[in-house]
Amino acid sequence: MEPGQVALVATLAVPAVGALLAATLPDRVGRLAGTAAAAVTLVVAAALYRDPAGQAAESGVPGGQPWHDLDVSWASGLDLRFHLGVDGISYPLVVLTALLTLLCCGYTLWHVPDPGRGRLLTALLLAIEVGILGTFLALDLVLFFVFFEVVLLPMYAVIAVWGGPDRRHAARKFVLYTLLGSVLLLVGVFTVVAAAGTGDIVALTADSPLSRGTQLAAFTLLALGFAVKAPLWPLHTWLPDAHTEAPTVGSVILAGVLLKMGTYGLIRVAVGVAPEGARWAAPVLGSLAVAAIVVGSLVCLAQTELKRLIAYSSVGHMGFVLLGIATLTATGIQAALIGNVAHGIITGLLFFLAGAVKDRAHTGLLADLGGLRERAPGLAGILGFAAIASLGLPGLAGFWGEAFAVVAALRQGGPLWTTLAAVAAVGGALTAAYFLRLLRRVTHGPASTVVATMPSGLARPELAAWGPLVVLALAVGLVPALVLGMAHDPVQVLTEAVNR
Repeated sequence: MEPGQVALVATLAVPAVGALLAATLPDRVGRLAGTAAAAVTLVVAAALYRDPAGQAAESGVPGGQPWHDLDVSWASGLDLRFHLGVDGISYPLVVLTALLTLLCCGYTLWHVPDPGRGRLLTALLLAIEVGILGTFLALDLVLFFVFFEVVLLPMYAVIAVWGGPDRRHAARKFVLYTLLGSVLLLVGVFTVVAAAGTGDIVALTADSPLSRGTQLAAFTLLALGFAVKAPLWPLHTWLPDAHTEAPTVGSVILAGVLLKMGTYGLIRVAVGVAPEGARWAAPVLGSLAVAAIVVGSLVCLAQTELKRLIAYSSVGHMGFVLLGIATLTATGIQAALIGNVAHGIITGLLFFLAGAVKDRAHTGLLADLGGLRERAPGLAGILGFAAIASLGLPGLAGFWGEAFAVVAALRQGGPLWTTLAAVAAVGGALTAAYFLRLLRRVTHGPASTVVATMPSGLARPELAAWGPLVVLALAVGLVPALVLGMAHDPVQVLTEAVNR
């Protein structure tokens, strides 16, 4: 095996072994072993990078092929392949997943929510990581579906065991909605594989043999399945409950990378495998995206609980990602890709901060949290930074995805897309309104009763968990080419498939 193939396997094997060690060793040792495995996974995942221009010059093959590729027989009797690969679309999400998992595992070394058993929580976080990384690396439809499902039960356990007072209801709702999406996704995968005779995503994207009718049916099934996971309006109602009840590390993983499985699948699988279906459904997707932006923003303006507000903000942000995808243009898909990464960085940071506030004040009600800057100016300052990044301030990561999704819609032209762009821009203004309202309610004014008695300092483990996300929010905002540059060639392949 070549070094790149070894790295692909190690990216999945290391967290899997770490999960086993964390689950079987004594509590403190298990958490340390799990965190060490997460750190090694991040190093191996980062090492998957390969300069696209250098690869093309070395191989003589135009860009758009996976940087590293492993394709072996999995079940020869069923003609199933264990096909892994990474390129400029999946690489940023692979590294983001490894980073957030490391930060969450490291966080459990310092703080384990009730009822304790931190080694099991660490093991579940690593099991979730295996499923998410496998989803981003899989280049076979059946393998993609298998990894897509690996995440379900570990995340259910994280919410149901370590969550808030209403955790069991939220966990059941999460499972039921996700199972619905999984059934639709499975039928869509079966439709494609049965009609095409292969599940190879690269081959299907390069030259889809599917008829128009099959593509329309397949895209509808796949898009609905991914819409539940993303989640996209109006299939989002499981999200606020899951976020509100999940422990801090569960919310960070859920918002930071698990939701991206849906939008990544929509780009890589639904659009790539059924481009004619994507063209047919684009106006509907664009309309639903803008509805999500506006509805999510209006609901956030009415929210009174911190984590619930941040959860509903994800509905609006995912709306901008979907709007970019719906344009089916290089600009729009690039906007969706950087929007995915930016949302993972910023919303992961926001949920870390929301968890810190609730741990100190023992409440998440906005009315009870006034005057945070008077008692804990450091915490209030970082919360202000994260909120401003999320509302799309130029120079920070949240700006590029939202701005260029609107630009892509405008470039499409015509009454529909121009109207969608205008309404989405209004939704962006509403995003600024609810985050500024959040800051006014939580950080300004005299310190409330619960805030006046809360601890004021920031612990070193907290700064260690938040610091990398603050730096990344700045770096991606100032140098968007960190994400956009490497995705140019595979995005061109997708758009050529759509326009073929």
